[in-house]
Amino acid sequence: MLTGLDPLAWLGILVATVVSGVLAGLYFALIVPKHYAVALGREGAAAPRPTPLSNAGPIVCILITVITSAVLIRSLDVTTIGAAVAFGVLIGVGYLTAMTFQIAINPNFPKPLLYGLVNAPFFIVSSTVSSVIITLIR
Repeated sequence: MLTGLDPLAWLGILVATVVSGVLAGLYFALIVPKHYAVALGREGAAAPRPTPLSNAGPIVCILITVITSAVLIRSLDVTTIGAAVAFGVLIGVGYLTAMTFQIAINPNFPKPLLYGLVNAPFFIVSSTVSSVIITLIR
């Protein structure tokens, strides 16, 4: 059933993880930092100091997501760029964006819808780019 558990293309996984990490840094540090702070109710406040967890945690999560996508891409026999784009968008919207909204809809997020809207583009683009990379580097 899960033929995707056969040997994975680790080079593609590594490249996709690095590219997604760079995209995350650019997106959250340069494109949406003010909107992100507003969504968290931290506008005007100093950014929290980085910690080992806040530095390493996101890249570990990206790696896990990329590995999972690689398993599914292999299991579903995604072999074309078009299919990879469709897969990436499906995962980005159907899982990653939906989970972002689900996590944000709680009393700890003062603006959950804004939080979801700020994060969704990154997850959709990152998932799509990762899926294309994994499909190309098999």
